[in-house]
Amino acid sequence: MTRPDEPYYVMYDGDFGLSGLAGRPAGARPPVPQGDAVGDEQVGVDARSLLESGLPDETIRTLWLAADRGRFDPAGEGMTVRSWLTAWADAFPPPPPKRPRHSKYISAITPDFFARPEVAEPELRDAVLDEVGAVEADLARAVPGVAEALRSAVAGAGADLGVRLLLRTLKACSVRVGKVRHDRYVELSDSFEYCYAVIDDGLEVDWPPLDTERRDGTWNFGLSELASRFAGEWHDRTRLEVVRGTAGSDDVGQTPGTAAALLLEDVTRLHVSPLSDDTLTTLWLAASDCGLRPDRFGGDVRRWLEQIAEVCRERLREVAPDHDPAPAPARTAGADEVLGELRDLAPELASRTVQPHWQGVPGADAARALEQVVTLVDPDLGFRLFLRVLIALWMPLTAERYARFEALGERFGHGKYLVSEIDQFIQSDL
Repeated sequence: MTRPDEPYYVMYDGDFGLSGLAGRPAGARPPVPQGDAVGDEQVGVDARSLLESGLPDETIRTLWLAADRGRFDPAGEGMTVRSWLTAWADAFPPPPPKRPRHSKYISAITPDFFARPEVAEPELRDAVLDEVGAVEADLARAVPGVAEALRSAVAGAGADLGVRLLLRTLKACSVRVGKVRHDRYVELSDSFEYCYAVIDDGLEVDWPPLDTERRDGTWNFGLSELASRFAGEWHDRTRLEVVRGTAGSDDVGQTPGTAAALLLEDVTRLHVSPLSDDTLTTLWLAASDCGLRPDRFGGDVRRWLEQIAEVCRERLREVAPDHDPAPAPARTAGADEVLGELRDLAPELASRTVQPHWQGVPGADAARALEQVVTLVDPDLGFRLFLRVLIALWMPLTAERYARFEALGERFGHGKYLVSEIDQFIQSDL
C-alpha cells in the first residue's frame, strides 16, 4: 500500500497517469474509466491538470492522439476530449497532495537520501521546454503540431505531465534519440522521482558501440557484482538464473549488453590466469560471503567460470551480436595502491574469518588470493573483489582509508556508488 506523498518510483514501477494509459496495449486499458481500475489514480490527477490548464480542446486532443498513436479517439465514443477527461477526473477524486518538491534520487545507502536541493517548477518547465525544442524537427515530421501542443502542456499543466507526454510521444512516433539526449532524460527523471522505466521502456536510443573500457555505470559490475548477489537471499532461484540476472543488469545509460560484457571480461581474465583452482575457489567464497559453495556448482571452479561466461555470451548474442569479446589487454595502473591498502590491512584481515561458524574462509587466505589477482590478473578486478571481502568480513574502516578507497575508485573510473557499498563500516572513533 503506497501513500500519496511517496516518490513516484515507490508508487509505480513503470509509466503512469495519462502517459502510462497511452502506453498500454489497446486491449489492456479501459477507453473510459472503470471504478475498480488499479493504478489509475494518477490518470485522474493528470486529467484535472489538463482540464484546469486552459488549453483548447483541440490541443489536448492532439496531445492524446499523438501519445496513444491514434488508437482511441474520444470522439469515436460519442464524447469530446474534455468530457472524457472529466469522466476520469470524476472517477478518481483528488488524493492528498504529493509533497511539494522534486527530490533528486540518491542511493538509499547514503545518509542524505532525501536531503537534496529542491528544484523549482519554473526551472523544471524550462528544462522540459528545452527538450521539446531539441526534438521538435523529428516530432514535426511524425505529428504536425504536436511540438507546440507539448509546449502548451508544459506551460499550462506543468513539467511533470509535460515530460511524460513528451517521452510517450517519442515512443509512439518511433523517434530515435542519441545517448546524450537519453542521459538528459534520465537526469530529468531523477528530479521528478520517476523509476527509470518511465524513460527506458519503449524509447529507441542510438547507443554507442559496446565498449568495456567505457565506465558509464554508477553501481558495481562484473564478477564482484555477481558475488554480491550470491551473498544475499538468492535461494528461490537457480544459480544460473542469478547469473542471467546479473548479465542482464545493464545500468541506466549503458549500451545494452554492457553488464554481460564486463562480467565476461572478469571471468575470462580469471579463467586463463595462472591462479590455482584452490586460489580461485578461496577468492569466490570470500567475495560471495560463502553464499554459493563449490558443492553447489560441482566443485570445479574453472568450470563454474565457464558456465558464467556462456551465460554472458548468450546475452551478448541476443542484444549485441556485433560485439567481439576479444581478450582484454592486461592492466597494471593502480596495482601498487591496491596492494598498499591490502598489505596495510593484512593484520586485521588475518584476525577475521568469512562466515567463521560455517567452515568459512580465513581472512589471511582471502588476502593472499586478492594479492594474486591484483598482481597477476587485473588490479581493477582485484580492488572490486577486495571491497567485497571487506563487506564479508565486516571490516571497520577509518574515514581516511575510505577516502583513499574513493580516490582509487575514481582512478579506475568506477561509478560513484560502487565504493559507497562499504561506507556502512566507517568508524569515527578509529
